[in-house]
Amino acid sequence: MDIRDYIRLAISEDVGDGDHTSLSTIPRDAERRARLLVKEEGIVAGVEVAKIIFEEVDPLLNVELLIQDGQAIKKGDIILTVSGDAQSILKAERLVLNTMQRMSGIATYTRSMVNLLDGLPTKLLDTRKTTPNFRIFEKLAVKIGGAINHRYALYDMILIKDNHVDYAGGIEAAITQANAYLRRTGRDLQIEIEVRNLTELDEALRIGQFERVMLDNFSLENLRKAVEKVAGKYPTEASGGIREDTIRAVAETGVDYISCGALTHQIKSLDLSLKAY
Repeated sequence: MDIRDYIRLAISEDVGDGDHTSLSTIPRDAERRARLLVKEEGIVAGVEVAKIIFEEVDPLLNVELLIQDGQAIKKGDIILTVSGDAQSILKAERLVLNTMQRMSGIATYTRSMVNLLDGLPTKLLDTRKTTPNFRIFEKLAVKIGGAINHRYALYDMILIKDNHVDYAGGIEAAITQANAYLRRTGRDLQIEIEVRNLTELDEALRIGQFERVMLDNFSLENLRKAVEKVAGKYPTEASGGIREDTIRAVAETGVDYISCGALTHQIKSLDLSLKAY
């Protein structure tokens, strides 16, 4: 599925057999205009998505973009204007707002976290902790905010986490079986192994046969020790409870990446409004 497929499903979910409020109150031939207003400071995301939503609802709507994705916005700014069939504008209104408010909240928080890494080489990653059927928009918002998308879903990478290790019978068994699976199926996927302590890291380093190691819920002291042990042989990724007040200290341990589920699963939407004028 691509982004338009998700938008069509969302329109269908909201409209059903008709927007009966607009159908009953607005003349069928009414032509009107509206503008998307900013009510809260932040980073805007979802502008291009909004344009597609309007197109999918009614390709005859005229949308003028005044602010682009990734720009800083403040209260009173106008992001876009839309004009054309009044019923179509109202049909698109809530989906545009729901999408852009959520995406802008993610982009705003992501940008603030990226800024905390200023001057350091560590890169910020998102996770799969996303809203079902909204992942494509949330991960796009993360990119607009300045971070990097980790794997998109279960199918584009092998990420061996704690439960996989426990079910497989240990670190060595999990890595060995993952590599055997790739050979058997002919798939070309990266393997990342999550380790919970320095002992598991030692075992993983002894076995090898992976591309990245995730250091999950390590203390700052153990992160530094882990980076020393890895010694540049593999990219390192810190994860687990990363917050605004800890992210820079984690990065200063020398890890290559920090993954943060809070970029998508603990977000307050940014306040926007579509108003007739």
